[in-house]
Amino acid sequence: MPDYAHGTGAHAPDDLASLVGTRLGLVFAARDSSFLGAYHLATFPGGQMRIQPNRIPGDDGEDDLYTEDLPADWVLLLTTTDAEDAALAARLDALDGLVRVDGPT
Repeated sequence: MPDYAHGTGAHAPDDLASLVGTRLGLVFAARDSSFLGAYHLATFPGGQMRIQPNRIPGDDGEDDLYTEDLPADWVLLLTTTDAEDAALAARLDALDGLVRVDGPT
């Protein structure tokens, strides 16, 4: 499955969920997990998107970074699709304040 990762220091998680949801016609549901902490999830035919802080709860009570190579205060947009989708990638790349940091793999 191709994966795309984007990051931003310009948007809070709730704001990014609203922005991406509006632009792509997706509905993000707020969720909470002991592994990821608070995050937003949207599913669509052939894939899903997750918005989460780069800083996640660690097992030792200290926060860990989901992606060590990115700033701790960034918010991540992680997209998984069944097949490479150049149009989707281009729409995400065009969002103000969002930077592609990986993908597809």
